[in-house]
Amino acid sequence: MCGDADLLKYQRLLLVIADDIGIGPNTTTGILQLASQGIVTGSVLLVNSPYATEAVRKWRQRGSTLEIGWHPNLTLDSPLASVLQVPSLVRRDWTFWPLRDFLKRWFMGLLNPYEIELELRLQLQRFTELIGHPPTFVNCHQHVGLFAPVGEILLRVLSELRVRPYVRRIQEPWPVIRRVPGARLKRTFLGWLGRRLSGYQEAHGFPGNDWLAGITKPDCVLDPEFFVRWLRSMPGNVVELMCHPGRLDPTLAGRDCTGNDGLMQQRVNELRWLRDSAFVDAAEEAGFRLVSPSAFIGAANHLAQCG
Repeated sequence: MCGDADLLKYQRLLLVIADDIGIGPNTTTGILQLASQGIVTGSVLLVNSPYATEAVRKWRQRGSTLEIGWHPNLTLDSPLASVLQVPSLVRRDWTFWPLRDFLKRWFMGLLNPYEIELELRLQLQRFTELIGHPPTFVNCHQHVGLFAPVGEILLRVLSELRVRPYVRRIQEPWPVIRRVPGARLKRTFLGWLGRRLSGYQEAHGFPGNDWLAGITKPDCVLDPEFFVRWLRSMPGNVVELMCHPGRLDPTLAGRDCTGNDGLMQQRVNELRWLRDSAFVDAAEEAGFRLVSPSAFIGAANHLAQCG
C-alpha cells in the first residue's frame, strides 16, 4: 500500500528537467529524442513562443509520454496580454525586455506587479489549453521568479490550482559551488536569492527538490564531464538537474541568443553529453533513480500518508 514511499526512503531521486521545449523546432526535437531514450524525465513549455503549438503537436505524435510542465516567461518573444495591458514589460517592438534590460528595470522599480500577474495568468491559461490540464511542475525562464515580487506573484497564482505543482528550488550547497568549477559567481548569486524563495515555497506547501544542479555558462559545457561532475558531487535525496539540450536551432538567433555567444552550441553540447552512456553510469554510481516530477510528488504524498 505504501510501496511508492520507498522512493523517498531508500533511493536518491534525480529529476532531469529540460527547459525550453517549444522555443524552437530543433530544440523540441532534441528534447523529445532524449525523452524517448529515458534520459529526460520532464520538460517545461514556453507557451508564448511562436513554436509552442508545433511543439505540443510533436509531443502528442510521440505518444505524450514525456511529462510537460510550464515555463513562465517574461523575457523572450511577445506577451500573451495586449501590449497596452503590460506596457512596463515590453519594448517598442512589442516584445519582452531581454533579461539584462528586465533586470535593470526591476532594479529601478519600473516593472508593474499587476501587469506581471496578468501575463502569468494568461500564460497559465494557455498552458492548460495546450496540454489539457494544469501543470504538475513549474520553473521560470531565466530564473526571473527569483526577483521579487515575480516569484511571490507566481506562487499566489499557482496556489489557486487544485493540486499544488512541484516548483523548482534554486539552491546549491556551498561546498559544491566551491568544488564544481564554472559560473561560480552566477551560481552563488542565484543560490543566495533562491534560498529566500525556497523557504517561501516550502512554507506555502509547494513540493520541490533539495538541491539544483546544472546552472552554467556556455564554455563550461564544452567539457564531456560536465554532467558527470555534477552527479558525482551533489548530495541530497531529491536533486533536480536543469539542462537545456537541443539540436542546432537557427530560429533561436536574435531571440534567445546571438550567432557568436555560444548559447546555441551549448544546447547541442548538452544533448551530446546527456546521450553519452557515461551520464547514465554516473547517475547509477551516485545511487540516483531517474523520476518524473509527478512520480516524486506521488512518493512524497504516500510517505506523508504512511507517516
